[in-house]
Amino acid sequence: MYVAVKGGERAIDAAHDWLAEQRRGDTTVPELDVAQIREQMTLAVNRVMAEGSLYDPDLAALAIKQARGDLIEAIFLIRAYRTTLPRFGTSRPLDTGAMDCMRRISATFKDAPGGQVLGPTFDYTHRLLDFKLAADGEDGASAPAAAPPGTAPARVPHITGFLGRDGLIEQEPASDEAPPDLTRTPLELPTTRALRLQALARGDEGFLLGLAYSTQRGYARNHAFVGELRIGTVPVEMEIPELGFTVELGEITLTECETVNQFTGSKTEPAQFTRGYGLSFGQTERKAIAVALVDRALRWRELGEDDQGAPAQDEEFVLSHADNIQATGFLEHIKLPHYVDFQSELELVRKLRRQATQATETEAAQ
Repeated sequence: MYVAVKGGERAIDAAHDWLAEQRRGDTTVPELDVAQIREQMTLAVNRVMAEGSLYDPDLAALAIKQARGDLIEAIFLIRAYRTTLPRFGTSRPLDTGAMDCMRRISATFKDAPGGQVLGPTFDYTHRLLDFKLAADGEDGASAPAAAPPGTAPARVPHITGFLGRDGLIEQEPASDEAPPDLTRTPLELPTTRALRLQALARGDEGFLLGLAYSTQRGYARNHAFVGELRIGTVPVEMEIPELGFTVELGEITLTECETVNQFTGSKTEPAQFTRGYGLSFGQTERKAIAVALVDRALRWRELGEDDQGAPAQDEEFVLSHADNIQATGFLEHIKLPHYVDFQSELELVRKLRRQATQATETEAAQ
């Protein structure tokens, strides 16, 4: 039972004022503006957009500033704002095959068709503090030359497409049916893979990372290769019924991961690899890989595999606990007043202790 705190308005207002003061920090240090956060803390911005389910770098940067860098609080702010936005329509499915890739790697083929593109990555950096970044001025690094305006990116084929052409990997079933929207339709279990992937895309990166790591350590026996990891921009298009054609609304940056997993087969069906899939806003490759690994672990039933009892295979456990906003709300609500609840349990404990003392004294007297 929650107990409302009365007469605490002044204390709450003072707490808000103190929070604003703490957010600003030392006033002799220049204030960090939204543009700086958007341009220089892009990975944090990308995570807030991905788990907040709203692609808007400016709003994500504003939320990070307002939340003092607490990314889960920033995600909460973005989701709350998202609920106020009107819906004008539905975009067409994104064609990631037409992605203008700034990073594209495969761990399965050295000479991948279309080439390997390392792009901006920490993979080959030394994990040593770079004190030059603490000095004034830029480091002098030059950005790669951009493509000329109006140049359409060449289509970069998916690696799994080559495996599929030879029947070496399971085929994804084609469907024209629009998947339900998790933000408008409550999640019911058991659910479909489309809804699972939506829930995982909005899930907490740390939680999914831990589950993905567990699958690699043997909890699901699901060894995986990164068939392809690609990061780049794709156009978002919307069909306008009045016009009779589609209109490009803009471009968004996505991270897509396809894993090639252990093979299946039977006496009647030849062996072939299975798939895992992850897609996320922005450059969020750790998240996309984790989603792909967990997605594959959750597919054990539809692939006719045995349940190993692994946490990553338990759909209810994974999907019910992956959402960091729901988890945060339930965790932090225990900070609210629970005076009546605690007093009732306190009285119960005192009563039990009295009864135990009386019983001990009675036995001693006998």
